[in-house]
Amino acid sequence: MGTPSLSLWAGLVLALLLVGLWAPCVVNGQPNFIVILADDVGWGDLGANWAETKETPHLDQLAAEGTRFVDFHSAASTCSPSRASLLTGRLGVRNGVTHNFAISSVGGLPLNESTLAEVLREAGYSTGAIGKWHLGHHGRHHPNSRGFDYYFGIPYSHDMGCTDTPGYNVPPCPPCPRHGAAARVVRKDCYTEVALPLLENITIVQQPVQLGSLAARYAEAAARFIQRASDSGRPFFLYLALAHMHVPLSPPLPPAPGRAVYGASLGEMDALVGRIKEVADSHGKGNTLLWFTGDNGPWAQKCELAGRLGPFVGAWQRQRGGSSAKQTTWEGGHRVPALVYWPGRVPAKRTSHALLSTLDIFPTLVALAGAALPPNRRFDGLDVSPVLFGWSDVGHKVLLHPNSGAAGKVGEIEALRLAQYKAFYTTGGAMACDGSTGPAEQHQPPLIFNLDRDIQEQEPLDVASREYQAVLPAISRAYAQALQDIAADNVSVADYSQDPAAIPCCNVQHVGCRCRGARAATPHLHVEGTTQLCL
Repeated sequence: MGTPSLSLWAGLVLALLLVGLWAPCVVNGQPNFIVILADDVGWGDLGANWAETKETPHLDQLAAEGTRFVDFHSAASTCSPSRASLLTGRLGVRNGVTHNFAISSVGGLPLNESTLAEVLREAGYSTGAIGKWHLGHHGRHHPNSRGFDYYFGIPYSHDMGCTDTPGYNVPPCPPCPRHGAAARVVRKDCYTEVALPLLENITIVQQPVQLGSLAARYAEAAARFIQRASDSGRPFFLYLALAHMHVPLSPPLPPAPGRAVYGASLGEMDALVGRIKEVADSHGKGNTLLWFTGDNGPWAQKCELAGRLGPFVGAWQRQRGGSSAKQTTWEGGHRVPALVYWPGRVPAKRTSHALLSTLDIFPTLVALAGAALPPNRRFDGLDVSPVLFGWSDVGHKVLLHPNSGAAGKVGEIEALRLAQYKAFYTTGGAMACDGSTGPAEQHQPPLIFNLDRDIQEQEPLDVASREYQAVLPAISRAYAQALQDIAADNVSVADYSQDPAAIPCCNVQHVGCRCRGARAATPHLHVEGTTQLCL
């Protein structure tokens, strides 16, 4: 053979350079993934986002050592739909989860929907879920049947069952009853009949849960999972869905009344995240991508126990009454804090303004793992690894926001983001701290805000203005195309039927299913025919 030509050598050098550029995706094999999802956290609950917040030194350090995303959004603004979208990369109108599941729900995230855990486990990952699930717990909807090798946590929100130390809530809820039907207190929005269960895999290990020790138990369970996965030599995916900052709040030390309760709980969450980062780093700094974000914005009707919105106050709605946070399509409902930390891969001390979503977590991690997206379905999320690595700051051109319990039909697309413009087709219907909900209003043509000039969403564009008339056709086209795309997709339907037999109960003979420290005689949690015991 002859001597290679100069052009061939140049091609080889170029190929090596390209391999070097893509090294973050392949170096050291498959990376580990930790996704930490806070509950009801506000964009302004991070000091890195909002200078008034002082309780998050670990998260602020995480932001300094990684990249902070300031235009990042949850896929829905309430619990179950948001979590379903994160784990499938698909909006609720596609995956079927449009509103929250109940403690007696028979169904859950439809079984024909592929979860991120299922895809990564097939790619060789050890998978664990710790914390809140809220995507169905009965039968094959339990996390152990949805791709997670290990589960430790509460199968739904931790206000969906009574405890002996109820913590702080608005209004406050009573503790679990102890003796028959005597002296039972029934209060609206409080669960008084069934104690809150804590599960390890398919076993109820405590009922009612001790909320005061929950954060420590989650941290310990996460550390054990990471250690076991590291010992096995397999990459791992840990999905840590925190109880913070959802009510009831149970800070480690009884703080003074008022705002101090929230701040103390926020500090506890911050310390927990710092602990997880420390554990991950101890198993090889640079081997693990950690992604912190939230499921939706603050729950405004909880008043002083709700999170900080930062500048995203939804002023137009507030002027008319009602909430502009959780359950709504206002920025305060779905714009959430987001940090990505991956030493040596994701740039430190960087702020990205790319329009991103929790929908992007699924396709991005699948791509970084070298796996393939499930076929025969369409995804709303994007592989945003170029944005994570700092090669681009371009995210979604269009982002859809579904109704999550406010005015309108649940799950339907009620707002749309196009570049700096935000269009609303329905507003109102979510309760504020003062008890107002604001009138339910349909908008045709839509309200349109320019978020570059009006981040508080205070004054919509005048429909007669040149700006409104210039952007409306593009918004209308994007909205119509999105609805057509959804209609042409393989759309799932969730089973929202309920049966009291589906309620997790480790001993039906005891009031409230109480069984702490005792082995249940008649357990009531079933997963694929396996009988469960309360330890």
